[in-house]
Amino acid sequence: MKPAVRKVRVAIAGCGKIARTRHAPEYKANPQAEIIGFYDYNREHAEELAEIYGGKVYDSYEELLADETVEAVSICSPNFLHSTHAIQAMRAGKDVLCEKPMAADVAEAQKMIDVQKETGRILMLGHNQRFVRTHIRAKELLEAGAIGDILSLRTNFKHNGPEAWSIESSNKTWFFSKSKAGFGVLGDLGSHKLDLVRYLMGDEIESIFAMVTTLDKRDAEGNLIDLDDNAFCTFKMRNGLPGTMSVSWTNYGVEDNSTVIYGTKGTMKIFASELDDIVVDLNDGTSARHHVSPMSTNTNQLSSGIIDAFIRSIVNGTEPPVTGLDGRNTLACLEAATKSSDLGRWVQVDLG
Repeated sequence: MKPAVRKVRVAIAGCGKIARTRHAPEYKANPQAEIIGFYDYNREHAEELAEIYGGKVYDSYEELLADETVEAVSICSPNFLHSTHAIQAMRAGKDVLCEKPMAADVAEAQKMIDVQKETGRILMLGHNQRFVRTHIRAKELLEAGAIGDILSLRTNFKHNGPEAWSIESSNKTWFFSKSKAGFGVLGDLGSHKLDLVRYLMGDEIESIFAMVTTLDKRDAEGNLIDLDDNAFCTFKMRNGLPGTMSVSWTNYGVEDNSTVIYGTKGTMKIFASELDDIVVDLNDGTSARHHVSPMSTNTNQLSSGIIDAFIRSIVNGTEPPVTGLDGRNTLACLEAATKSSDLGRWVQVDLG
């Protein structure tokens, strides 16, 4: 007789697009997870997911936390609620998976880390690009010396903006609200790429020079949004490695989610070729092409690996692969980039 499968009982707070395309379906697909219920300030959104995946609909976040059958919570609410919802959940005895960016500022992120240590609960961040199998393979190749010593890198993430993807599917999206989102494209896409750089290089970003600007996105009244829709960053890592990052909500062509790394023996192009996931071109004239996995896009959502890793950490009682410190230090890069753009100079990153 096979032993019963341990099922982690999960509730989802915030029932927008990320809950619909990632959290709910991936929990449903995981044999060690069970969805208990949903909460959203717009009850209809929660009801729609409960109709598809089962589970109850909570009238309030407090009701969700009071449910003793819930062991873990996915925080998919707007950015300004991340720290409050996560702290409340951990103090209620729940493990937490929080979407990025971690919080409105580094001070709030540090409070989340402090509460995690105080309660002993799991706190994991939803930085999913490090779980893409192509990125995992790229890291293995880099560590094996495939392009020699790394000299520099550049990374991009550019698409046509959240109004084409979010649940509102319009320029009324909360992503365009400074009070709810806090950051514009820098937080939405930049947090992905800055975390990916930290992961691939195995090092922290130490200082940043950035231009954060608004070029084209407009609110429902036709005015330019008061958040950034483009960000251009140059950074230096603690080991001295230089790099650049460009993120944009105004790419009205094919989505660009590429990274190129330059080494003493050659270059590595990741998702920079239409035909190959990884291309390694060496200075001896040889090339190696790797077909690993496609990149998830807004129009082609693939299993992220985030949910499975979170459940695995709970079941095994292990530290999550993306920790609160990872989220905090990535958020510190966002703050440094914003400050740099305001001041017009290099800014040190407040690393934890």
